Amino acid sequence: QVQLVESGGGLVQTGGSLRVSCAASGNTFSRYNLAWFRQAPGKEREFVAVIIRGFGFKYYLNSVVDRFTLSRDNAKNTVDLQMHSLKPEDTAVYYCAAADGDIRETYDQRDSYDYWGQGTQVTVSS
Repeated sequence: QVQLVESGGGLVQTGGSLRVSCAASGNTFSRYNLAWFRQAPGKEREFVAVIIRGFGFKYYLNSVVDRFTLSRDNAKNTVDLQMHSLKPEDTAVYYCAAADGDIRETYDQRDSYDYWGQGTQVTVSS
């Protein structure tokens, strides 16, 4: 099992930057695929980015691929999402998620993930 705790959300102006972090408990952190999802008011939770365990491949939502960067530190049990050039449409609650197993074909699906954090609010003002 792993527990995930997000931090780093906040309010930022359009064009600004923000970094959200996810800290995980447990000593088997490296076995998990790690992702960020987000959920805006009235919308479904959507995939943002994932880093695949072992291979280290990263995949991003098309609308963030040139602006967001995902990184993990297995020694610190953290996975961070650095966000630049933020837009009002990036406003959402951002959730960290972890998945055991092979999700290379289903990494963008919520059901692929076994563990979720409580979320952190990111608000981009126009």
